[in-house]
Amino acid sequence: MKNNLKFLASLAIAACAAGPVVAGGDHSHAHAPKNGGIVVETKAGDWEIVAKPELLQIFISDHGIPFQLKGATAKITLLNGTEKSEAELVPDGDKMQATGSFKVSKGTKGIAVLTLAGKPPATARFEMK
Repeated sequence: MKNNLKFLASLAIAACAAGPVVAGGDHSHAHAPKNGGIVVETKAGDWEIVAKPELLQIFISDHGIPFQLKGATAKITLLNGTEKSEAELVPDGDKMQATGSFKVSKGTKGIAVLTLAGKPPATARFEMK
C-alpha cells in the first residue's frame, strides 16, 4: 500500500511538472483568411474583417470555432486620408455584417469595435492591401 501511495504521489508530481510544459507548447494556428478578408488577433478571438465597397463583415472565432453572436454589436470606422465614415454591423449568422456603399480601396485604414454579449468591447485596427 505504501508503494502505491509513493507511485501515485510521484505520478501527480510528474503531471504537475509537465503541465506548464504542455501548456507552453506550440499554440500556432493558421490565420489564413477563409472569406477573402484580413485576419486580426484580438483579446476577443480571431477576427476576419472583410471590407468591400458594398459590404462590411467581421467573422469572429476562437481557434476556428465561431462565437455566439446573439446580442453582439459592432462598428467599423473607415479612414481614407482625412475622410472618415462609420457603419454599424448587426449579427447575421456566423458574422457581423453591414451592407451599403462604403469607400474601400487599397490603403483604406479601419478600426473595428466589437462587443459580445456580457463582455467588454474589443478593438482591431486594419489596413486594406
